[in-house]
Amino acid sequence: MRKQDDRRSQSAATVPIALTIAGSDSSAGAGIQADLKTFSAFGVYGLTAVTCIVAEIPGKVSRIEPVSAGMVREQIEVLVKNFQIGAIKTGLLCSTEIICAVANAIRDTEVPLVIDPVMVATSGDRLLDRAAIEAYEKKLFPLASLITPNLDEAQRLLGAKIKDRQAMYRAGKELEGKFARAILLKGGHLEGNDAIDLLFADGKVVEFSEPFVRGVATHGTGCSYSAAITAGIASCLSLEQAIRRAKKFVTQSISRHFQWRSKTGKSLYALKHLI
Repeated sequence: MRKQDDRRSQSAATVPIALTIAGSDSSAGAGIQADLKTFSAFGVYGLTAVTCIVAEIPGKVSRIEPVSAGMVREQIEVLVKNFQIGAIKTGLLCSTEIICAVANAIRDTEVPLVIDPVMVATSGDRLLDRAAIEAYEKKLFPLASLITPNLDEAQRLLGAKIKDRQAMYRAGKELEGKFARAILLKGGHLEGNDAIDLLFADGKVVEFSEPFVRGVATHGTGCSYSAAITAGIASCLSLEQAIRRAKKFVTQSISRHFQWRSKTGKSLYALKHLI
């Protein structure tokens, strides 16, 4: 029995560990639920620190109720002290106080941090006020290994419209210069047959492209994308390798989506978290 227990312990010790700090999505298509499904798809053990509870379905956010900043910090600190975490990602941090609590809790760790700066829901609902965005910029972004804004979030950070590929390139360079951190600017909202993302890191630009999957109004793609990148980093992939694998994963997950009819007849979509 002891030998079997030892084998199990050794096996568990080889499993990469990642921590997601994000909101709980009641429809399980985004937030912590999507992150855990994504971690599991890549063989990574997921830890969670819940920042808020979100009552939502794809396309509609009904209510957001934050967890206390003290509780958010306690969740993170007890996990960091007791697990060998390979990478951390943040999702919805719904207030200035919570953003500051997260920054304070991870400030002294050397764990790679992926920040998905969730500011606007897929439904269009605004999730953060100006003070919270400033807390991101001053407190949390300086700790990041990678920041993954979509075009809407980049526009809020820069105060400028991004309408085409050239504007996207300029915006990415400006964000990299402004925050002195690697930037993955996600261009899925641009017109075209391909969903193109640009990585700005160390003065270089790397393009990641996959066919654009049309006709699927799902949510949680940004959560799953950043979680897949985090899983790759926790598994010791390089940043470019992690992003390239994550990009393919999200594209496949969208193309293999689930679809239901709600009681009102509306189509509801969710990602299928498979490799």
